[in-house]
Amino acid sequence: MSDGLIPSTMQALVKASPAAGAELRDVPVPVPGDGELLIRVEAASLCGTDLHIYRWDDWAESRLRTGLPRIFGHEMAGRVVAHGPNLRGRGQIPLGTLVAAETHLVDQSCYQCRTGREHVCANLRILGVDMDGAFAQYVALPAHNAWPSEGLSPEIAAIQEPMGNAVHAAFVEEIAGQTVVVTGCGPIGLMAVAIAKLAGAARVFATDINPERLRIARQLGADVAIDGREDVVAQLRQLTGGVGVDVVLEMSGAETAIRQGFEAVTNGGRVSLLGLPAGPITLDLGSDIIFKGIRVYGITGRRMFETWYRTQALLAQGLDLRPILTHRIPLRAYNQAFELLAGGHAGKVVLLPQEA
Repeated sequence: MSDGLIPSTMQALVKASPAAGAELRDVPVPVPGDGELLIRVEAASLCGTDLHIYRWDDWAESRLRTGLPRIFGHEMAGRVVAHGPNLRGRGQIPLGTLVAAETHLVDQSCYQCRTGREHVCANLRILGVDMDGAFAQYVALPAHNAWPSEGLSPEIAAIQEPMGNAVHAAFVEEIAGQTVVVTGCGPIGLMAVAIAKLAGAARVFATDINPERLRIARQLGADVAIDGREDVVAQLRQLTGGVGVDVVLEMSGAETAIRQGFEAVTNGGRVSLLGLPAGPITLDLGSDIIFKGIRVYGITGRRMFETWYRTQALLAQGLDLRPILTHRIPLRAYNQAFELLAGGHAGKVVLLPQEA
């Protein structure tokens, strides 16, 4: 069933060959299969994974070796325009509904899925990596992964996916009344600043080496924004009366920032690690973790769908992420979008596939 207005071809950004760059192509509009919806994409935001694929670095080469050509991109929102066969449960989303995408495609039958840990499914696939994704005018999406988002702009609806990473990192334990430092103010780090502030953190600190990102962090509620090239640990100790911070939300993946976080956390505190280091790093488990009695959490994705409900509630409570959305660019200008992302002079960059 469809709204009857679906063309036969569409524009899509395709990773066609194992080399840097991408191609804008006219390709067939996908036909939704069993349990799938066809989504007319209205906004698709860029993230670090997309930059890895665009640049074709070692990670992309190892991950997509047999998956080309591939329409990439995964953070998205759009309108349901057709239903595939055999829809059940969440699949009964009416035509015309604005939905966002939970980008983790899970088998729903492995040990992790059957014990409430779908987000770490043993056979996990990812939209835009293991199947064609969202840098296109239309995308076919399993109905299980569609999140109704009426009342939001398409750009805000699209970034619920990365916001969910920040929500999961922040709320793996209670955060109200705690002192919090966010190390790394890329888009997800900036979201974490705003989330911690709205959730009632006693004080929120932010660190980064990019002055533009520190400015946005202040705008989103950071009480103090610290240049990561300074003595971050000494400043955080001073700002907390010598105690150290209760919560570290590590969003950068930078070895220096990771070390600063472990040194600055108070005895008995906790560290949530979301940023991905470029390679192995060395920590002193005795002094950094064991003797401090801290708790360390590895954060991947979002809890399905607990985190989405919390994300929805935060937005309904007035969480304003508009300062993070710094650029809205037509899909045809994708080169400009990736240059902005690579240069570090943008917050969240959003592609608009329907804009001429």
